[in-house]
Amino acid sequence: MRAYTIHPLVVGVNETDQGVMTYLRDYGKRIVLPIYAFYLKGGQQNILVDTGLAEFVAPPDVEEKCGFKVMDFEAALASVGLTPEAIDLVIHTHLHNDHCENDAKCPNARIIVQKAEYEFLQNPHPVDHRYYPDILDGLDVVPVEGDAAVADGIEVIFSPGHTVGGQSVAVNTAKGRAIITGFCCNDKNFPARGPAVAPGVHINLADAYDSIQKIRRMADILIPIHDLAVGRRKCIPD
Repeated sequence: MRAYTIHPLVVGVNETDQGVMTYLRDYGKRIVLPIYAFYLKGGQQNILVDTGLAEFVAPPDVEEKCGFKVMDFEAALASVGLTPEAIDLVIHTHLHNDHCENDAKCPNARIIVQKAEYEFLQNPHPVDHRYYPDILDGLDVVPVEGDAAVADGIEVIFSPGHTVGGQSVAVNTAKGRAIITGFCCNDKNFPARGPAVAPGVHINLADAYDSIQKIRRMADILIPIHDLAVGRRKCIPD
């Protein structure tokens, strides 16, 4: 099986409340929320997990405070020797806008997304305003259903709850199975003792709880999708 390295690219940043990450915990604590695209290096295809935000305003001191550089999509790709046109495959954890705003810049990419998530994107419930129904129009969308292998050494794991069709991305590495979570979370969702904490934002709380427990058990290397420490790492595993 092919082994990859994972390169986190910070392609956006928001300021939000920790309670958005952790259900019923730490409300009122303001945090910086990094937005990532992940470059999976090691195969014959150029593969990204998510594409991040197209427009954002980064606080002027974010690099000093957080220890990483926030870049626009093109600059982030250039930092790993790529261009948007060179991307062959984009795997989406889910389709909230902060994960897919740069898809249209990758004209040669196939877009892997859960069928349930893609259908929800096209007719979202008003309770969730983070879906832009036309954002994938004209792109090569490949819907999958449930767990599926999408490349040698890479599979998606159905992880609903935060959204109806979230999927975590399992990547074979030299140090075991790394999993990029398919739901919003950071390190605070994974206390040293006790169960993982469900995402604070969810379409189905019970599913969100079950998904985060499952992914925690399955991962040798766990990559919370909005964790600050992830952005300080040039390569996973080191």
